[in-house]
Amino acid sequence: MLQIDVKILVIDDDPSIRNMLEIVLKKSGYDVTCTDSGKSALEKLKKETFDLIISDIKMPDITGIELLKKIKAINPEIPVILITAFASANDAVEAMKLGAEDYVTKPFNLDELRIIIHRALYKRSMEKENIQLKSRLTEKEKFENIVGKNQKMLEIFEMIDTISQTDSTVLIIGESGTGKELISKAIHNKSERSGCKFVSINCGALPENLLESELFGHTRGAFTDAHKDKKGLFEVADKGTLFLDEIGEMSPKMQVKLLRALQERKVRKVGGSQEIEVDVRIISATNKDLTESIKNGEFRTDLFYRLNVISINVPPLRERKDDIPLLLEYFLRIFNKKFNRQIEGFEKDALDIVINYTWPGNIRELENVIERAVALEKGAFIGIKSLPSDLVYNISETEVMPSNIDALLKDEHFDFQEYIDDISRRIILKAFLSNDSNMKKTAEKLKLNYRSLRYLMEKYDLKK
Repeated sequence: MLQIDVKILVIDDDPSIRNMLEIVLKKSGYDVTCTDSGKSALEKLKKETFDLIISDIKMPDITGIELLKKIKAINPEIPVILITAFASANDAVEAMKLGAEDYVTKPFNLDELRIIIHRALYKRSMEKENIQLKSRLTEKEKFENIVGKNQKMLEIFEMIDTISQTDSTVLIIGESGTGKELISKAIHNKSERSGCKFVSINCGALPENLLESELFGHTRGAFTDAHKDKKGLFEVADKGTLFLDEIGEMSPKMQVKLLRALQERKVRKVGGSQEIEVDVRIISATNKDLTESIKNGEFRTDLFYRLNVISINVPPLRERKDDIPLLLEYFLRIFNKKFNRQIEGFEKDALDIVINYTWPGNIRELENVIERAVALEKGAFIGIKSLPSDLVYNISETEVMPSNIDALLKDEHFDFQEYIDDISRRIILKAFLSNDSNMKKTAEKLKLNYRSLRYLMEKYDLKK
């Protein structure tokens, strides 16, 4: 905090006070300017910018109280500390009401004054750190509910504008949690199909027979429990958009049926004999390298070229860290409203941790962390205590290194059970997402029985 570029303006008609403060503050590393009147101080404020002002109250031309009013009119953000030889409760109350940072009487303790200055400057720096969290999302930074100002994201916004005016098939590529579905909705909302339905399905979340029924529909009696005819999502999305998430998980048999539907623009219900014409725009998404899947014989080349007419590559959050402050503001708004809170931002240490973290779970993980922090935080600013332990100690893998253990044991607020719960929650969430939100696969990966995994998912509030 004590840097030569921190500028302080001292105003006092007593030369001995001015000289003493100038010497003391310069020794502390501040850039100090002194003046002997309120009038000359106002002239300086018109020409220069100061980080903090120290002013006497009793001066011949303008009183400190009047000067405070004028300073706040010029720049309400500048911290002002008032000093006087004549202690007055009324002056103190009025000064604080008008926005003075603090109020001290002569003769004052220099160490105490240093602490007051440091505290005022720290508070101001914290406000500056959170400046991007103060409802400043422009239209470009919040595009169809996609938040970002990173150059890669601005290019994606531009591409959305362009391709939404066409009817081309789109493939969105990106890691889990990067917002692929939001991008697909933005394309739909800006297209001529926006008046019709946007329908989405996760192709990796359903077994083959159920996925076929969901996509194409079924007739009454086609299989057990098929008590009546059901429209498939192709029919539901007619004249609109169908979003196929995790397309890389689709079975070879379903890939053939999907390819046929795309080529002929017709679908046949399970158990049916008639073909139904459909007019649907297809947008698909994957977190896999489909070219690698083609080499391994897991994905059809002809289907890939059908889906990949236009591709959008969504960067992971670790490659667009300049968007994190905007995302924090966005999620703070949402969860402040949800929990009826008024969290203003982040303490500096907590903000540094959040920005420097690698975010393997991307925006989805960030959203979960902010929801947790807003729910737990009792103050106006989110502090380290409200962040998960794996963030604070930057534990990105399941192994805990000795250096991390040392840090944990030195922390007087360390809670063993809370720490273990945080690690368990993170491992389960990562396994669940990497197994395409499939409970059975996740249980097998973690060597848990299905019932134990379900219990833990409920315990850590991961079911949603």
